[in-house]
Amino acid sequence: MANITGGCSCGKVRFSAEADPTFVAVCHCKACQRASGSAFAVVIALPATSLSITGDVTTYDSKGDSGQSVHYRFCPACGSPIASNLDVIPDMLMIRSGSLDDPSWVKPGMEIYCDSKQPWVALSGGLKSFPAMPG
Repeated sequence: MANITGGCSCGKVRFSAEADPTFVAVCHCKACQRASGSAFAVVIALPATSLSITGDVTTYDSKGDSGQSVHYRFCPACGSPIASNLDVIPDMLMIRSGSLDDPSWVKPGMEIYCDSKQPWVALSGGLKSFPAMPG
């Protein structure tokens, strides 16, 4: 079982989990593009009950590409993303690899929401690709 720790840029919010990731993916959805300010985000899915967050977080609710709600939690002081959860998969939370204390172990196993992938993005590694979130 992995011991995962991380937090925001200013250090006011921390998180930890003792769980193996359900999956690690490169997400090309429009919401991840907007939130990351880039072409994609590397997300780590964890069982929702495994993640412990300390410090105050603010939640922004939106609609995902599925049409269902997505709940983004971030540090109100520095704006760093902390976790998000999707109503379409309520038992999981997503954290971003850039928020980890040690992201060196992260290795995506797939690309999701490739229907929204920017045409200039070409990743190596033979990742499985899905047009949306796999079932």
